[in-house]
Order: sequence, then structure tokens, then C-alpha cells
Amino acid sequence: MEMFGSLNFTVLGFPCNQFGLQSPEVNEEMLNILKYVRPGGGFVPKFPVFSKVEVNGLNEEPLFTYLKESLPFVNPVIGDIKKFYWSPINVNDIRWNFEKFLINADGMPFKRYELHSPTDEVERDIAALL
Repeated sequence: MEMFGSLNFTVLGFPCNQFGLQSPEVNEEMLNILKYVRPGGGFVPKFPVFSKVEVNGLNEEPLFTYLKESLPFVNPVIGDIKKFYWSPINVNDIRWNFEKFLINADGMPFKRYELHSPTDEVERDIAALL
């Protein structure tokens, strides 16, 4: 947001507790958790943070169904399914927290990034779209 926020760009944050049950807080606690715990240090997001959602499984939000259908998986490794809290597990599922989707200005899914995608790759793609 600091790099591109003044342009036609925003980040949208969707908390989820389906990955190792790492986000058990209720929605009302989310901003304080970010500020004081993870990442802490007084962090205040400069982008909208939505209510907690499910991104995989029978109760996944339709937005994530659409994104996953539009942009197939980017990491062939599913991971440790004992840390996944949804069913059924599908090949296009989001693998872990911080997987990212880049959407163009027309609302069309452009690219999907795995958890360990280099930040400079994401930045280059955003810059190219802007």
C-alpha cells in the first residue's frame, strides 16, 4: 500500500482460521491482534480487513471459489493436511495463509502467488498492471 496506494490500487485482507487454527480470535479482536500481537509493534493496516472467512471447503466464500477457478494452484505440494481445517480438500485449494491473488482494474483475476513468492515479483506485476 505504501508503494502503490496513491495509484488505482488497494490490498484487501481476508482473515481465515483454516490453516493450523492460527487465527482463533473473533472479528472484533482482529485489529488489536494485528496491532499488538501479529505482527504487533503498533501495526495498523492501511487497507480494509474483512471479517473472518473460509477460503476452502464446503463453506468457502464464493469470491474464493471464483478466484481458485480462474487461477489454478501455483504450488503442486498440498502440504500437511493435518493442519488443514476444511473438507473436502481439492487440488486448487489455497495452501496456506498469505497466498495472494492479483486482480486487474477491471476486476479480472490476473495472477496467483504462493506463500513464498518473492515480494519483488509481486511488486513488478502490480507496477505492470498500473
